[in-house]
Amino acid sequence: MNSMVRRTLVVELQAGVTDRFPVLAHLSYDPADPFAVTLVFSHDGRVLARWRLDREMLADGLTRPVGTGDVRLRPESRGVGRELRMEFLGEPHADGGRHHAVVFAWAGAVGDFLSDTFRSVPPGSEETRLDDFLTEVLTGR
Repeated sequence: MNSMVRRTLVVELQAGVTDRFPVLAHLSYDPADPFAVTLVFSHDGRVLARWRLDREMLADGLTRPVGTGDVRLRPESRGVGRELRMEFLGEPHADGGRHHAVVFAWAGAVGDFLSDTFRSVPPGSEETRLDDFLTEVLTGR
């Protein structure tokens, strides 16, 4: 049986146009849900946000821009390092705007995490238990 893959990274949350400050990103992958990666962002013991991303999209974001909806990913270079830029659009504000966050992670660390998930469940070998999913949907669980 495959086990959970977990990693905690220090990432940078962009505040304003240029200022960045460190937060923790807790990445987890459950082989029972093989297409998804969960990211939980925290600071000073408080959860700031929780997102579930498509594993393939996260991997693609390391090499090219992806996403057109609430999540957009793209590689960026910063000096000698490569980063993954993650842009998240959240709930609407009363004024019609939306919550917006930009997070930067070292691409190598995200790539290492993804490599561990690919060893756990290789791409193309993911299985979906459609009967279990339909039962959950129909029973409202």
